[in-house]
Amino acid sequence: MPDRPGPQVYSIAAHRGFADALVAGLLPRYAEPDFGLARLTLLLPSRRTVRTMTEALVRIGGAGMLLPRMSVVGDLDLDETLGPLLDPLGAADIPPAADLTRRWLRLAEHLRTVEGDAAGEGAVLLRRAFEIGRTMDRLAVEGIAPVDLMSEEVIGLVGELAEHWREATRTFLMVQQYWIADLAARGEVDAPERRNRLFAHATARWTEAPPEHPIVAAGVTSASPALAQMLRVVAGLPRGGVILPDLDLSLDKEVWEALGTAGVPVEPGDPPFGGGDAVTHPQYHLKLLLNRMGVSRDEVQPWHRAGLAASPPERSRAISNLFLPPKPSARWSQLPAKERHLAGVRLMESPAPAAEAQAIAVLIRQALEVPERRVALVTPDRGLAGRVVAQLGRWGIVADDSAGRPLPQTAAARVMLLLAELIAESAAPVPLIALLTHPLVAAGEDRARWLEQARALDIALRGPRPGPGLEPLRAKADEARVLEWWNGVEATLSPLLAQGDEAPLAALIDAVAAAAEALCEEGLWSRPDGRALAQFVEDLREAARETGTRLAPTELHAVLRDAMERVSVRPPWGGHPRVAIYGLLEARMSRADLVICGGLVEGVWPASPTPDALLPPALLRALGVPGADFRIGLSAHDLAAALGAPEVVLSWSRRDESSPVIPSRFVLRVKAMLGDKAAEEMVEHDAPRLARLLDDGAPAPAYPRPKPMPSAEQRQVALSVTGLDRLRGDPYQFYANAILRLRSLDPLDAEPSAAWKGTAVHAILDRWHKAAEPPAMLRSIAETVMDEMSAHPLMRALWRPRLLAALDWVGEEIAGQRAAGRRVLATEAPGSIEWRGVKLHGRADRIDRTSEGALAVIDYKTGQPPSARRVEEGFALQLGLIGLIASRGGFDGISGEAQHFEYWSLAKQAGKDQFGYWNEPILEDKKKSGIPRDRFLAETARYLDDALDRWILGAEPFTARLNPDLPGYADYDQLMRLDEWIVQLGGQAEDAA
Repeated sequence: MPDRPGPQVYSIAAHRGFADALVAGLLPRYAEPDFGLARLTLLLPSRRTVRTMTEALVRIGGAGMLLPRMSVVGDLDLDETLGPLLDPLGAADIPPAADLTRRWLRLAEHLRTVEGDAAGEGAVLLRRAFEIGRTMDRLAVEGIAPVDLMSEEVIGLVGELAEHWREATRTFLMVQQYWIADLAARGEVDAPERRNRLFAHATARWTEAPPEHPIVAAGVTSASPALAQMLRVVAGLPRGGVILPDLDLSLDKEVWEALGTAGVPVEPGDPPFGGGDAVTHPQYHLKLLLNRMGVSRDEVQPWHRAGLAASPPERSRAISNLFLPPKPSARWSQLPAKERHLAGVRLMESPAPAAEAQAIAVLIRQALEVPERRVALVTPDRGLAGRVVAQLGRWGIVADDSAGRPLPQTAAARVMLLLAELIAESAAPVPLIALLTHPLVAAGEDRARWLEQARALDIALRGPRPGPGLEPLRAKADEARVLEWWNGVEATLSPLLAQGDEAPLAALIDAVAAAAEALCEEGLWSRPDGRALAQFVEDLREAARETGTRLAPTELHAVLRDAMERVSVRPPWGGHPRVAIYGLLEARMSRADLVICGGLVEGVWPASPTPDALLPPALLRALGVPGADFRIGLSAHDLAAALGAPEVVLSWSRRDESSPVIPSRFVLRVKAMLGDKAAEEMVEHDAPRLARLLDDGAPAPAYPRPKPMPSAEQRQVALSVTGLDRLRGDPYQFYANAILRLRSLDPLDAEPSAAWKGTAVHAILDRWHKAAEPPAMLRSIAETVMDEMSAHPLMRALWRPRLLAALDWVGEEIAGQRAAGRRVLATEAPGSIEWRGVKLHGRADRIDRTSEGALAVIDYKTGQPPSARRVEEGFALQLGLIGLIASRGGFDGISGEAQHFEYWSLAKQAGKDQFGYWNEPILEDKKKSGIPRDRFLAETARYLDDALDRWILGAEPFTARLNPDLPGYADYDQLMRLDEWIVQLGGQAEDAA
């Protein structure tokens, strides 16, 4: 770095490796005997780059060298404060920064003041407040004062916009004025404004009295005006300097000019950013920085030192050509091969994100086979990063994602979010069981016992959601025989559900935090995520107390989740020393021998532009604020820097979890510049192939259709009146249910099934019959039963009208039958008989005595009853079996011959609007299917004997799906591995035909 007139500004080309090349040049320039670099001050963009520089200094300068003083100028994207050099104790005249959380809550209050009820409530209101704060920060970073928004030019521009933009701008300005008054009353400024003032303070101090020891700014690319002015002063200090990353000094002058005005309008009065500016170009933000520093690109000198992980010099020229603006890119076809050849770069396409993560893990594993070889994954997709971390675990490689995980995805935060969700959902089963079985809850010695109790409650809660609140859950806990344990859980949770319609946000946070600590004890706060959660809770609680924010408890979950999403939990130092996983911000200035750029799809890298929701683009452009596409240029620069590594893999997948995706525009540029043939030669085939082979086991033999053959002793089971239909239709289902005694579990919060509705209907009608109440009482009994079954209000609201209409029909129909001499003998009556040594048992929904003295068997159905054809074929024999039991005296106090077999359906009959009808599967009159009345019991007995001879008393296998076309239960389809052999079965049937 020789002294020369003018500003000392340098650029380290992408192929040189920024951190290592920087250290290689700093050592001969600034190192002193015995002191090393201790007298040098380095200004770096973020704390992550401090770590990167420390590693490079140790790697190149040796472990015994004294390191320079490294100060962070702060990166607002990383939510970092300025280093102590730029935030000195002597800057007492600069007001302190306002607390961001307090500002967020106060902006919500001001927004409500401005718009009234139209501002929204709860989470919606707070989201809007956060957007207002973000826009204020964006303007402040660009040095735009609130008074600038009140200029005649701005007012005139706003008046020409659409109505919604005028309203949004008016709202923003009014809320901002309220907040400015708050700041003045408290003697504070916003954090970006304080940052600008500190930069201005340092600029003035160093201009008036240059520091005795050298100061060098390295890797800083933020183009905010205040920072640019400070960098200009640093570049002019004695032995000072500014080193920029990847400024393309070889770019043709015409191309450099084609990037646009970049903050320097051509004519006075023109906007700082022209409509044709190439803001998505990776060099644009550097041109903007140079313009704001007042430095010409011709004054920037190349840095001639290279790092240990440098790539061929031709790489930088190819990278420069790769990102040419649209018109100059037409020259790609005329470029010589050496100027567009990306030697050492590979392209890797995967079918899906999971396969991409596996292939990336294979590349990392291969790289670690080479001693001292370093490898880095750079991706903005945190989901992909998490998958890669998990895949590396199969080889015992611990890799930490330095970009961190969003706080809501951590174990500690999930406890608080589940508690808040419990409030929002009125103690719904899903969040309740997720909370009670969370790994941090009851994590001590008694955890096994705790989980036993929680799982017992889980089983009891399976099915439709019970009523809201804790009281219905108490009944379920009693049913599961865990009432004593539940008492303790209820005592912890009950304060959460007693907060009323609105409560102070601080009180809600206190209640949730207290419940979380009661369930998890100190384990909640002991890990890195717990410590981050503790800081988050304390900050939000303190700000809520100060502002007096009130919130509906049901909104707490959404509010907490939104706020937590803005907090990242970064891992402590550790992991494999030669593996790094970075986000785009963290990757700046880092270098490895192999860099894998993952997640290169549109919407991820680059991210989709997000226009400001409050201020129109034309207004921002007039004020000198870069547009939404500006960040695409930053992500392009991040990729250009990564392409400077010795070996690079550009990776993307053809689809995400839900749909096909488009490869990143950067990938398409690479392919277009290289041409089809050269691009095909760069494709990485081995890693995806090896990734597939990792989980590609030897082909399994075809799984045959199950035909279990239990012993004669195992076959001796009782037969229920519903089990015969299952036995004849699908013997395997009967085998799994009656012999193996396996039961399917309903999910939590399940939709009300036909069986659940049937249980409710049977309970209602049984209670009504036994109480001998008039038909008018059916409705009140129905409400009582649904209360006892803890029917959820939503389910009750949807099903209740149909149920009550059908019950009215039942009451009228029975009243008419009573008038005709028919009377009810029994309801919900259990009965059984011995039939050839096998117990036949069942429960009759209702048995009547007709006026002729015969018995009538009635089966209630909430849906459509079985067809007469199905009864005739012997696959719906419940009525006939109940009739056999009744005719043989199997029901207490009932005698006689069953001659009537009726299905009473509470559904609508085809072609009619009325709920409720009944029919008999009897072959008579004009019917074409069914069983004759005088043969009904005999045919039922024949089908029963046939089933006993074949399966219960015989030796026939319990073949799966013996009647594949017969609709039936699917509870055991997975157990029988149906999908593996049913297609073969269909093919065999076609061959036979």
